[in-house]
Amino acid sequence: MIPHDSIVALATPSGAGAIAVIRISGQDAITIGNSVFKSIKNKDLTTQKTHTLHLGHIMDASKTLDEVLVSIFKGPNSYTGENTIEISCHGSPYIQQQIIQLLLRKGCRMADPGEFTLRAFLNGKLDLSQAEAVADLISSDNEASHQIAMQQMRGGFSNEIAKLREELLNFASLIELELDFAEEDVEFADRTQFHELLNRIEFVLKRLIDSFAVGNVIKNGIPVAIVGEPNVGKSTLLNALLNEERAIVSEIAGTTRDTIEDELVIGGIGFRFIDTAGIRETEDVVESIGIRKTFEKIEQAQVVLYLFDSLKFKVQSSEYIIEIEKIKNQFPLKPLLVVINKLDLLSENEITAIQQELSNLNIKLIFLSAKQKIGVDELKNQLLSFVNTGALRNNETIITNTRHYDSLLKALDEITKVKFGLETNLSSDLMALDIKEALYQFGTITGQVSNDELLGNIFANFCIGK
Repeated sequence: MIPHDSIVALATPSGAGAIAVIRISGQDAITIGNSVFKSIKNKDLTTQKTHTLHLGHIMDASKTLDEVLVSIFKGPNSYTGENTIEISCHGSPYIQQQIIQLLLRKGCRMADPGEFTLRAFLNGKLDLSQAEAVADLISSDNEASHQIAMQQMRGGFSNEIAKLREELLNFASLIELELDFAEEDVEFADRTQFHELLNRIEFVLKRLIDSFAVGNVIKNGIPVAIVGEPNVGKSTLLNALLNEERAIVSEIAGTTRDTIEDELVIGGIGFRFIDTAGIRETEDVVESIGIRKTFEKIEQAQVVLYLFDSLKFKVQSSEYIIEIEKIKNQFPLKPLLVVINKLDLLSENEITAIQQELSNLNIKLIFLSAKQKIGVDELKNQLLSFVNTGALRNNETIITNTRHYDSLLKALDEITKVKFGLETNLSSDLMALDIKEALYQFGTITGQVSNDELLGNIFANFCIGK
């Protein structure tokens, strides 16, 4: 059921600001807005053209609440597909609340989270994956996540899925037709073409599923654990990366007793750096807890940055190589980046000697000086190389939504069953069941198949005014 009542909400962040925007959408939105608006030129909002601006005052009976600018968007040519007005008022929280309360008394109700976008979906202005991209766009905090959200809002992902679904639906119709003529033993669906289609669908689904690994880290940031012995410069390196004094730096070993986290955008990709407690043998109870947390953070991280003091490495290289191998063996799937700090204290021959000693470990190695900020840019570039940004640069579709990922996995499973059925001459009626399930999974992505519970879960994560 598409609702027709009028809803209202603050579309800008709550709190004081230069201006605030109050949005009303619904069948009577313009009429309700007109009932509280007095134009400086005595205009009637109900007779004005769509996509026009009007200056005037919001009036509560004879009391003037604020001087405002009202924007009119008549359905279906609006974001929600229904009549919409936006009131730009001064950003005082008192003024915002006075206007909203007045509109509630005039017949509006408060919008639920995401209800404006829900109405856009119900009125055919957006499909479901595009609607979800709206929330991703609002929460994007770096260039890459913004680019992916914009691509999905423009319908890149939807169009790809819709095309596959349409082709599969055409063959499904032919299979169903064969069932109607089962006694005559005829084939309307060309099995060779059908097999080619299934191979193409399988290829696209696998590519989209594989893209989730990249999309997920772009959306949520890449956690990087900075580990090493106490006093090797972990906190100094974190400060150098962030270009601010984020972590306490001291000559006293064991200063960092808990993890410190902060984020940095490198090349449009978000990285979340975790400065951990130094790894060493200790009887200090608090420090021991911090060291235990260090290994927990290594477990959670996607990249491990193992930092060493250059002077200590010269004399203890054999011991440290064993420690590096332990980390490699304990976390074999995590990229390991070994960083030798205090580069300025090493000669060229000493640098070459360390490189030779570590050459058989098959690891990435960087020399830098965190204190003097030498080599920090090289480190950033190396971290960026761990992220496969090729698909992003080529503007390919990248999946970031867990719900889409789950539906794609299920669709791929059904397509695999259909292929097996085709190759083993499975009866058309059984094969038709698997095709229907694949079509269903495609439909859940774009919203061609949806239910109230699904929509409720999706739009509950939106902000109120969107």
